[in-house]
Order: sequence, then C-alpha cells, then structure tokens
Amino acid sequence: IAIDVLTGRTKGKERDAIVERIASGETRMGIGTHALFQDTVSYKELTLAVVDAQHRFGVPQRLRLTAKGISPHMLVMTATPTPRTLVLAAFGDMDVSKLTEKPAGRKPIQTVTIPTERVDDIVDRLDAALREGKKAYWICPLVEESEFVDRAAAAERFDDLRKHFGDAVGLIHGKMPGPEKDAAM
Repeated sequence: IAIDVLTGRTKGKERDAIVERIASGETRMGIGTHALFQDTVSYKELTLAVVDAQHRFGVPQRLRLTAKGISPHMLVMTATPTPRTLVLAAFGDMDVSKLTEKPAGRKPIQTVTIPTERVDDIVDRLDAALREGKKAYWICPLVEESEFVDRAAAAERFDDLRKHFGDAVGLIHGKMPGPEKDAAM
C-alpha cells in the first residue's frame, strides 16, 4: 500500500508531489496533521478518515475533512474526549469502542503526584536518574506563566531545571518552530 505523510513541515516540491499522489489516488493511505484537510489537498476516493487525538481538532476541521469524500466513514480516537464528544456518544450519535487491554510487552508506568513544595526532592530524584543514564520528561500545562491560571509553566520550569542540570535540559512547546523542537529532542 502506498503511504505518504503530509504535515505543515512538508514544503516545496516534496509537498507538491505528495499532494499530487493523494489527488491521483496513487497514495492509498495519507497520514498527517491539519495539512490533510487544507483546501489545496483533494482526494480521489476518500472512504475512511481516522482522526487521532480528536480533541485537538474542532468540528469545522472534521467537517472539512469528511467533505473531501463522498460520505467517508469517520473514526475519531481520543484518550481525553471533549464535552461535545461525550454528548454525541451519550445520545447515540456516535458509536463508542473502548480499548481496555494494554499492548503486549508494554512496560509498566508509574505515575506519582508530588506537591510543588517538594520540588527539591524531585530534582534530587532526577539527578539520580540522570546519573544512571536514564531520561526524564517534565510536562507542564502552560508554555508561559499566566496571571489567570495558577499552573506550572514550561519556560519557568526550564529555567529552574537548567540551573541544576545545565545543558542536559531541553525545552519543547507548541510555539516553537519544528527544527528547534527536533534539536531539543
């Protein structure tokens, strides 16, 4: 099966070639981001659209995607359903399937909640983990500090952790250009 990936990072001749293959039907499966439902992308026979992390796409975007075919099937997947999705499921306008089993061979994940007052303990644990050659990801709900929301901001946490760990700390957020994200990873 011919598969192509189309994202906002796909540029120039490569993008033009992928869009042409999708339009001609040569590409049988297109995988990508919002780029797949832009006006410049047309499909020969779109019959199934799968939207992963559907909470990141609004109703207009899903409608634009399904309008690119003749009544294509729509499969939306999410681990964090929006209120609208919950209502559609509750009133029978959307069928629901639940995946209740973990993939085979999946390693156990341990999640722990520690109060902000114990941030020094967390930094000590990170230090020990890094010395063992392990990696850690610190995920913050905000990019920058907000006067309206009392939550940890990635930019502020990055500055704090950089004081302890120097260049071992990288910062990634949605406002950064793709190449900067790639470099940080």
